[in-house]
Amino acid sequence: MSVEKLARTPMPCQEPSERVKNFHEVALGYTDEMAQAEASRCLQCKNPTCRKGCPVEVRIPEFIAEIKNGNLDKAYEILKSTNSLPAVCGRVCPQEKQCEAKCIVGIKNEPVAIGRLERYVADKALANQTKTAKPQTKDVKIACIGSGPASLTCAGYLANLGAKVTVFEGLHEPGGVLVYGIPEFRLPKSIVHKELEGLKDLGVDIKTSFVGGTTVTLDSLFAEGYKAVFVGVGAGLPLFLNVPGENLIGVYSANEYLTRANLGRAYDFPNYDTPSYSGKKVTVFGAGNVAMDAARTAKRMGAETVHIVYRRSRAEMPARLEEIEHAFEEGVELFELSAPLAFKGNELGKLVSVTLQKMELGEPDASGRRSPIPVPNSEFEMETDLAIVALGTRPNPLFIRNTPQLELNKKGYIVVNEETSETSVPNVFAGGDIVTGAATVILAMGAGRKAAMTIADRFLK
Repeated sequence: MSVEKLARTPMPCQEPSERVKNFHEVALGYTDEMAQAEASRCLQCKNPTCRKGCPVEVRIPEFIAEIKNGNLDKAYEILKSTNSLPAVCGRVCPQEKQCEAKCIVGIKNEPVAIGRLERYVADKALANQTKTAKPQTKDVKIACIGSGPASLTCAGYLANLGAKVTVFEGLHEPGGVLVYGIPEFRLPKSIVHKELEGLKDLGVDIKTSFVGGTTVTLDSLFAEGYKAVFVGVGAGLPLFLNVPGENLIGVYSANEYLTRANLGRAYDFPNYDTPSYSGKKVTVFGAGNVAMDAARTAKRMGAETVHIVYRRSRAEMPARLEEIEHAFEEGVELFELSAPLAFKGNELGKLVSVTLQKMELGEPDASGRRSPIPVPNSEFEMETDLAIVALGTRPNPLFIRNTPQLELNKKGYIVVNEETSETSVPNVFAGGDIVTGAATVILAMGAGRKAAMTIADRFLK
């Protein structure tokens, strides 16, 4: 049988009836045999279009060839040469829209499972405590504010070249959105911690409880001898619906709900005693990956019913197809073509229901999706005791407010040079959600890598 006709190797997963009872990882990972079978599907193209689809330019055919040859240490070395967080990317990147979308095998068949193979190699290396060689240190200090994927990628790239990199994180635990936003069942915290240890092995110094713009500023860092600063503070200020009753007890932003469950470990009660509002009839507003995470978390936290309310149809949902399918397998239900008008509470100020209105789809809007249009006289009530609003985020004002020298765009995000990622302040660079608005982990990593390349050209080469 030709390589092109080999079927894509399925990813083994926990059964839906079991996984809704726990927070263990849903996808279980490839065995050695599965990885070998999937690696054999790669055509080893001379012009690898898959690599062009990767924001951090992973040398995809090369690492897959090493899997096929049984040389996993070499495969990991290749991955780490461009990607500081391969075990993370293998789990949460939308490969189907990036590298796998460019895979030649995918023209006539299913593309090679590049993300699953990346996870396989990285997990093997982390389990075996494989370490990459520590570079010779150079007397060049670089600071990264924030410890999300953009900053960690920037830090890893520069540390690989010998820079003395310090990462400043405002929370008590590093990792940014990787630890406070993404649930344990999609990205185990142990994986993030191991990736962070790998950066520390390269010499990256990670300092927690340093808030960008307050306890650490651009002026203070340059005064301490840092040559360049990368700003990757994210965009964590939640958007709300702006409808009546949104201040009732039981209405949460997805940011707060997921932060309590993930960073605060509310999912692991009673080992952790972080309080969490556990609803029985949960309604989630939004249809992106964050909405899927919130809905699936609520299901595991004991909800009897979980409804996703979306003003468009299922076909327009922006979440990854895999996450949508997993959510529905777990019993999450979709109320499509519906939008909230108001929340209603009882005499104690607690949420008891939401008023919804039916919608219909009109002409496409600026996003390319058909616009939702209210249907007259179509209001109806849905009983709910926990509402989670997952509509996206805005720039976190903490850093921006205290750094007025940075140029911002009309939406409040930092303006950067598209070629270099440098801001309006010389030797200050930025990337990730604080520049683009809410986006994917891998796009943030691509931004961190681009900035790091400019910094390296300026100070390390």
